[in-house]
Amino acid sequence: MAKQMRLTCYGRSKSKPEWEAILSGFTFDIFFAELAQELERFGITLELGEGPGQVIEVNGYGDLLNSIRIASPSDGISNICIGHVIGQSPRLDLQEDIRRAVNRIAFAPETVAPDAENRKVCHNCGCGC
Repeated sequence: MAKQMRLTCYGRSKSKPEWEAILSGFTFDIFFAELAQELERFGITLELGEGPGQVIEVNGYGDLLNSIRIASPSDGISNICIGHVIGQSPRLDLQEDIRRAVNRIAFAPETVAPDAENRKVCHNCGCGC
C-alpha cells in the first residue's frame, strides 16, 4: 500500500498579497501537481486537504508556515505545521519551504522533533510545538 500524505492550507488573515498569490490559483495548482508527481514516483500519494474553517493570523513568515499543515497517518503524524517540521526558513521561499517539509515527512519523518520538544517556532497556530 502506498504511503498517503495530505497538505492542508488553513485560511489566513493579515497575510501579505505576495504570499497569498503563491498559495492560491494557478501558481499553487502547478506547484502542488509537480510536488505530488515527484512523490508518486516513490509510491507516496500526496493529496490537498481543505482547511478554510481554520484561520491563522499571519503577523510574519513564521505564522505563514504555521498555516500550512502536513499529515502522514502511517508515520503517526496527524496534522503538523511546516514551521515545526523545518524550523527556521533559510531563504523565506515559500514553495521551497513547503517542498522541504513535505519531503522530510515523506522520507525522514523520524527526524521531526516530537511535540514534547517544545520547539519555539509556532506563534499562534495551536499545534503545541
